[in-house]
Amino acid sequence: MAGDLIYAFRVMRLPLLDAGGATIGRLDDVVVVAGRTASAPRVLGFVATSQRRRIFVNANRVATLDNSGARLRSWDVDFHPFKAKEGERLLKVHVIDKAVGDEVVSDVALRLRDAGRGDGWEVAKVRLARRSTLRRRPTYRLVDWNAVPALFAATTEAAAEAARLRDMHPSDVAGVVRALPITQRRQLAEAMDDERLADLLEELPEAEQLRLIEGLDMERLLNVLDEMEYDDLADLLAEMPGEQRTRILDEMDEDDAAVMRQLLSYQPGTAGALMTPEVIILGPNSTVAEALAHVRNPEWLVSIAAQVFVTNPPFRAPTGRYLGVVHIQRLLREPPSMELGRCLEQEPTITPEANDREVAEMLASYNMMAMGVCDSAGRLLGAITVDDVLDRTLPADWRQRRRQAAS
Repeated sequence: MAGDLIYAFRVMRLPLLDAGGATIGRLDDVVVVAGRTASAPRVLGFVATSQRRRIFVNANRVATLDNSGARLRSWDVDFHPFKAKEGERLLKVHVIDKAVGDEVVSDVALRLRDAGRGDGWEVAKVRLARRSTLRRRPTYRLVDWNAVPALFAATTEAAAEAARLRDMHPSDVAGVVRALPITQRRQLAEAMDDERLADLLEELPEAEQLRLIEGLDMERLLNVLDEMEYDDLADLLAEMPGEQRTRILDEMDEDDAAVMRQLLSYQPGTAGALMTPEVIILGPNSTVAEALAHVRNPEWLVSIAAQVFVTNPPFRAPTGRYLGVVHIQRLLREPPSMELGRCLEQEPTITPEANDREVAEMLASYNMMAMGVCDSAGRLLGAITVDDVLDRTLPADWRQRRRQAAS
C-alpha cells in the first residue's frame, strides 16, 4: 500500500483482525456511500466473512488498515448478516469492472479522510483500464473520483438527501427531519446508514422515535438499536408497547439484552434509569499509556472519554470495588508508564436510587463531566454524563423551541 493511497483490490484480500491481532475473518468488499455536494464518497465500512457468515464491519470500528489486515478497535464483533441498503455501493460488486466510456474501472484508491484524527476513509481516485487491439496489455490511468462522479452518485432522492445530511450535527439533522411529512421521514430513515439513523433517533423525543422506526423490519431495527447509547436505548424501549419491547429484547444479543433489562428495572427519574454502563473502566495496575489508548477511541462520547474509572476486577459493570477516577488532563500530565493507582482522584459517586435533582446538584457542585453510579457494595454500575442530565432536566420541547427561535 504505497503512499497515502490504499487500493480496494488489495483491501479485499486482507484478513480481519480482532483487537489483539488474531485473525477472525477476511475482508470481501468495501461499502461506500455518496458524499455531500462536491465531497468525496465516504467508506461506510467493509463486508467480511467470519465464522462462515457474511457480516458488516463499520469503518469507525477499524483502528488500523495496513498490509497486516484490518484491526478492530474492540473485541466486539457484530455477526448479523450483511444486507446492503439503499444508497450503498459495494466496490467489488457495483464499481470495479464497470464500463466508463471505452474504459473499465480496474481499481479504486482510498485515503484517510483526516490522517490526524483517524476519521475513516474516502474514495480518492479511480484507476481506469483501456484495451486496444494493437496492444496485448491494457493501458491504465489514474483519475480523481470526481472525473467519474456517476460511479458514486446517489441513486434516489432520499439517498441524495441522506448524503447531504451525513456530516451535519445530529441535532441539526433532527430539525430537518421533523419538518418533513412522516412518509418522507421514513424514506430518509431507510436511506440512512445504521449509525447515522441511531444518532438521529437519540436527538428525537421517544414518541417521534417510535413513529420513525415503525416501517423498519426487525433485522434492520436491531442493527440500528445496536448503534444507540445504552441509556438512550433504554428510554426508547421503555416507551414501547410491552409486547414489542419483549420481542426486541428476545432478539437482541444476550449480553445487551441483560443490560437493557437491568436499566429498565430502575424507576423513571432515578440515577439508575439515567446512567449508561458503557464507560471506560481499567484496573489500578493499568498504565497511563493504556488509558490514553482507550480515550483515543473515537467511538466514545466526549463526556465519557473525559475520564477513566478505576476498579478492581471485573472491569465490566457491575465491576469489582470502585477505587476512583483519573481525568484526561491528569493522564496527559503523567508519564506513560505510571500506573493509574498512583494518580487516582476521589470524587463522589451516587446510588442508582437517587433522583434526577440529586444527580444534577452533585454534578454542578463538583463540576464533573460524568459521575459514577455505585451500589451498596461499592461496585461501579455505570456513569451519568452532564449531557444526559441536561436532556432530562430541560423542558421536553426545548429542542423544538430552540429551532423555532433560530428560524
